[in-house]
Amino acid sequence: MKGIHHITISNSSLKYEFSLKRNITVIRGDSATGKTTLVEMINEYYESGRESGIDLKCDKQCRVLGGRDWQTLLPTMKDSIVFIDEDNDFLTTDEFARAVKESDNYFCLVTREGLPNLPYSVEEIYGIRTSNRYAGLRQVYHEFYHIYGEYRPHEVFEPEEIIVEDSNAGFEFYSGISEGKSYSVVSAEGKSNVFSKVNEALDKKVVIVADGAAFGPEMDRLMKLCTRNKNIIMFLPESFEWLILASGVFQDGEIKEILENPSDHIESSEYFSWERFFTKTLVAKSQDSYLKYKKEHLNPAYLNENIVKKIVAQIADIELI
Repeated sequence: MKGIHHITISNSSLKYEFSLKRNITVIRGDSATGKTTLVEMINEYYESGRESGIDLKCDKQCRVLGGRDWQTLLPTMKDSIVFIDEDNDFLTTDEFARAVKESDNYFCLVTREGLPNLPYSVEEIYGIRTSNRYAGLRQVYHEFYHIYGEYRPHEVFEPEEIIVEDSNAGFEFYSGISEGKSYSVVSAEGKSNVFSKVNEALDKKVVIVADGAAFGPEMDRLMKLCTRNKNIIMFLPESFEWLILASGVFQDGEIKEILENPSDHIESSEYFSWERFFTKTLVAKSQDSYLKYKKEHLNPAYLNENIVKKIVAQIADIELI
């Protein structure tokens, strides 16, 4: 499945309206915010249709998955939007992560905890709130909102240390441009290690650089750390490969269209996270050029002064060069 899918579901007293644009969307929040009610309404509509007193509008079938037979039920759900409530323990298992990877469905997961086995985006973590958007309605109107809306500086930030999620081409790029500068660059050797690396550098001005497309599970504890310490900020592009594509290094109309409407191009059954799609796109677009890209090691051409300027121009408000 690919594309953006808009969902409106309502009964006589409640109305929800939201859109899903990736294979994994996470809904978080405290009790009594309407998360479980949403899942229950979707299930009631699937079981009884309009006779349930519920109206659901979506271009894809909406299903609810739960219970101990989930592994038997999920393969019967094709090209659908699958909702799962937080009382299902299988959400945190490796078996479920593998099933999502192999599925052509979109998944909307209700959970109060991070799901480290799943590569979900920082941009697709939502809460549910009551809105006055349709003040004249007799229903209570609910909408999604981004939980992590602000993690960038409000003024130019001069780091003392940059902590990069990986140790591949992205790390080599930031290390390369740091030569002769006043800041150091450290690899966390994986997203699950970023938190501990930041804790080791609390006395410094730190920038966390990670692939936003799959960094969702780490956001809660890092945002709490950033809120307490204004010397820590995050730069979370979709991926390092996305950053290169967005820089305009490659003048290509197809790249421009992809970046403007990525949901229309990324098939969920082929790409577990958007980061993998952007890597494949960059590798293909650079294949026959002096900027031929490999994720494992950075092509030194990307450290050319003019190329660096174009890439770094995408990193607003952080002083790197």
